[in-house]
Amino acid sequence: MRWLLSFLLLGLLSVVHAVSSSGSKLLVVLEELADKTKYSKYLADLESRGFKTTIESPKAEKIALFELGERAYDHVLLLPAKSKGLGPNLTPKLLLDFINAGGNILLTLDSSHPTPSALVSLLLELDIHLPTDRNALVVDHFNFDTLSAAEKHDVVLVPRPDALRPDVKNFFKGAGEDGEIIAFPRGVGQTLGNTSPLLTPILRAPRTAYSYNPKDDVEGVDDPFAVGTQLSLITTLQARNSARFTVIGAAEMLEDAWFDAKVKRSVGLGGVGSGAKQVKTANQAFVKEVTGWTFNEIGVLKVGKIEHYLNEDGVKSNVTNPKIYRVKNDVTYNIELSEYSWDHWVPFTPPTGDVVQLEFSMLSPFHRLPLKVASTTKTSTIYTASFKLPDQHGIFNFKVNYKRPFLSNIEEKNTVTVRHFAHDEWPRSWVISGAWPWIAGIGATVTGWVAFVALWLWSKPVPLKLTTSGKKIQ
Repeated sequence: MRWLLSFLLLGLLSVVHAVSSSGSKLLVVLEELADKTKYSKYLADLESRGFKTTIESPKAEKIALFELGERAYDHVLLLPAKSKGLGPNLTPKLLLDFINAGGNILLTLDSSHPTPSALVSLLLELDIHLPTDRNALVVDHFNFDTLSAAEKHDVVLVPRPDALRPDVKNFFKGAGEDGEIIAFPRGVGQTLGNTSPLLTPILRAPRTAYSYNPKDDVEGVDDPFAVGTQLSLITTLQARNSARFTVIGAAEMLEDAWFDAKVKRSVGLGGVGSGAKQVKTANQAFVKEVTGWTFNEIGVLKVGKIEHYLNEDGVKSNVTNPKIYRVKNDVTYNIELSEYSWDHWVPFTPPTGDVVQLEFSMLSPFHRLPLKVASTTKTSTIYTASFKLPDQHGIFNFKVNYKRPFLSNIEEKNTVTVRHFAHDEWPRSWVISGAWPWIAGIGATVTGWVAFVALWLWSKPVPLKLTTSGKKIQ
């Protein structure tokens, strides 16, 4: 009995200290264990944040994403493989099943080794396209590192990414300091299909970059795979179940050498980089943010308590979450939202210009209302909205459908019945102003009829008088 209690206590402690909101079991797929030293700082940072890493070769027999029908790991990190395949345990179908089961995947690419065909098929399934030339990399003759790529121009320097839109939260801006530079060394660019709304680029190439195969002995490229901002350097996909998939086009970004590397910007267009000084890359902090988002350390939303109740004349009903309302009732809806930030829950606040909305709908919304902040706690924000139910009976839903890039999806639906007025709940006709003409008509009819009857009775004809001879007297 004691060992059972100890085991349960240990399990609870492991959950408490897990840094990710969805678990800490991480599978690192690395073909050659000797390459582990190149990523020592990155892997050590993951372990210091609470992840329990398991390093396996893609060809290992014991590697398995599922065990007894359940996920064996919470997250998967795929480092570049030199072989053309990943073995029978990492097929595109199994990787897709892992995502559909709620698992998160971080995939890294390397231009020095062709991408395995299994990963190419997986990316095509997700509408992410790689260059047909397997050795193509991204080069930029105007934004490169003059220290490490003075001739090849294949170390592209890009600033911190801006927000996707003003109303979208930016998790990758770092401390917000100007001048931070990210080095993208010898990476593979991707293009995104237009049919998937789930794809979102984190980092795009500069407008002067293009995809190029260094093995082609030509001075120029006539028909490049993609150019400029068409190239996504780091791509994310958030599935409908909020599972996350990220593609980093340059695996070297994760290496120790580029965490501490110093770079010097080229002159660039119009001489904007003239006089540039050597600066340290922001790769380590940026990679931490990308990894943290992929492994559910940031950008995760949680729904707490949901309640709705009658609020007639400003008086809250004692009954919470009833199953039935009446048309034209005044109701109030509350929802509690929290956001996970690295290792703890904090109150959720949407970015400027964005709001959380409530829909009260049957087949289509009858009301679409902004939810306002009612109060905040240490770990959550309580949003509220009050409104009058429509004059329509039927089956309705209180629905909060909040889906934004880089934030996990919220889709909460509470079904209620809205009935019509009972026979003793209708107001008296004289209270309804629209009924006054009809009431007046009824009164006039009754009054006229009574007057007519009274007049008829009052004006009874005089009976005729007869003489003795029987003649009528007028």
